[in-house]
Amino acid sequence: MDCIYEGERMLYVHPDECVDCGACEPACPVEAILFEDDVPATFRDYIEANSAFFDDLGSPGSAARTGPLATDHRLVAALPPQG
Repeated sequence: MDCIYEGERMLYVHPDECVDCGACEPACPVEAILFEDDVPATFRDYIEANSAFFDDLGSPGSAARTGPLATDHRLVAALPPQG
């Protein structure tokens, strides 16, 4: 599936395009792909940020169609730069 969209600082999984196949889990270098119920409490805000990222974008049907996007959810955009 092509449901992982690239923002400026984070990758976002489109909730309507993901079919829960699990193919992305072993490819994630930081083991950040989890089922909602398994997300630690300290990262729960990112569930809403991930979903809200697609409010304006809608459902393009494929991350390959959009390519990298020059935007992030405000929660991610407000994080300090990584060194």
